[in-house]
Amino acid sequence: MAEDNPAGALRSCLSVPGSDGRKIAKAAGSGADEIVLDLEDAVPPAGKDGARDLVASWLGRRAEIGPRIAVRVNAPRTPWCHADVIACVRQGGTASIVLPKVESAGDLAFVDRLLDGAEAAAGCVEPVTVQALIETAAGLANLREIVAATSRLTTLIIGYADLAASLGRAADIPAETWLWAQDTVLTAARSAGLAAVDGPYLEVAADERFTESVRRAAGLRRQVGHPPAPDPGSDEAFTPSADEVTRARAVLAALREGHERAQGAVTLDGRMVDEAVASAARRVLAKAGGSRV
Repeated sequence: MAEDNPAGALRSCLSVPGSDGRKIAKAAGSGADEIVLDLEDAVPPAGKDGARDLVASWLGRRAEIGPRIAVRVNAPRTPWCHADVIACVRQGGTASIVLPKVESAGDLAFVDRLLDGAEAAAGCVEPVTVQALIETAAGLANLREIVAATSRLTTLIIGYADLAASLGRAADIPAETWLWAQDTVLTAARSAGLAAVDGPYLEVAADERFTESVRRAAGLRRQVGHPPAPDPGSDEAFTPSADEVTRARAVLAALREGHERAQGAVTLDGRMVDEAVASAARRVLAKAGGSRV
């Protein structure tokens, strides 16, 4: 975990090709909260086996990488998915896999059983978690069953490029066009107690468009692609400010005092504070690593 993120909150994910050891090494010093080693879209078919071996070797010495490591395996129904999953578990170096093209509960059930067997063979104590990439029309349509498919599922991630292709849209449509998809995924994630991650930002410059995309994704975590490292503005956008933390603590203190007086709602600085406002305050403190009182 990055040293400037002692609370362990995952604000940014950096995705790097699993076939490029130089980029993996560079990512290790990027300051990202999570590094995703990509065996899927970043690797051509002829390079799949070699990339899997390279990623497995890195997982075997994960202490050199430092941050949380996830592996984006190939999608179910491809010739490589099962081998990717088994290799990750055999090395014991990843706490999570990112599963592409999740379209149904069946896709997660397949990986769930595969992980059961691989973990038993490897003698794993802690179960590997799963992050589901939602990047097709079917995936969006079946979110209700997807989020309830397995206890391993911790996260939903939006995949814009493949989702655009699935919907017959251009990949470079305006960012605001995707607000409905963001809200759909975020609602499904929150309803099931899961994390939600915005899709990768694919440009190479941390310019005004990057800043705007971060602002629009404020309810989700941000994923970026290599080579650009996570811009400080990205982590800042997903980390509550000192003023927000102070306000959140004041809200909880005011409501606690109200409860002691048998009041369900109180006023603070001229605004009503009730349990709904307190819930938002607790989320702020959780992101900042503060108390959840």
